[in-house]
Amino acid sequence: MHPEALQADLPINRHTFFQASLMTALLDGIYDGELTIGELLGKGNFGIGTFNGLDGEMVILDGVCWQLRGDGTATRATMTQKTPFAVATNFVPHIVRRAPENTVRADITPYIDSVVPSANYMYALRICGEFEWVKTRTVVKQSKPYPKMVDATEADESIDFENVRGVIAGFRTPVYEKGISVPGCHVHFIDDDRTSGGHVLDFKLKSGTIEICPGTDLELRLPLTPEFSHAHLAPEDLDAQIHATEVKD
Repeated sequence: MHPEALQADLPINRHTFFQASLMTALLDGIYDGELTIGELLGKGNFGIGTFNGLDGEMVILDGVCWQLRGDGTATRATMTQKTPFAVATNFVPHIVRRAPENTVRADITPYIDSVVPSANYMYALRICGEFEWVKTRTVVKQSKPYPKMVDATEADESIDFENVRGVIAGFRTPVYEKGISVPGCHVHFIDDDRTSGGHVLDFKLKSGTIEICPGTDLELRLPLTPEFSHAHLAPEDLDAQIHATEVKD
């Protein structure tokens, strides 16, 4: 256990994370699910994901679901929209730390690793503060027949936000969940005005607070669709596909 992590921060109560579908299904081009945003919000007041047709990124904060589109804009999602992939929970900030100042993503990730009490649990993560810049990219709506995600995201353009206050929200997932979810930190950004955001590639945090909610239980809901039943969920190049679609460096 790292010196920054405290024995008292180890989970003692069970806390459930809900997930709709699998990351490998999304990679295989399964972009239509049957779960509505209204149903998803019944599973948690915090989360990330995407929308049917890969129509932008999703972030849920304080029980409100926001749709982040390729032009960097954010709008409130409707209860009847549907998602092919999402993760949600009721966020309880069990671990709270003042973030290191003037820190980029490559440095803040090991800091987060140092304050969580174990690498073997799931963690919901929220970083609130003032950012010098946030580099994002956002998926754009696809048309059938759907391409694989590596092809669908190949031409995504990055959008940078500068000198902005906002929230980075997402999940730190153990390596053993690779394929079920995205291993490591998978996070989205939305500004405090709730008008813009996207999938986070990199950032520089001037100052802020890191809040972490441990998860001990995973409720996994698989789609009841013909497309999912025929999906290829064990690609040999899984690592490369996740890196290409989520990291994009």
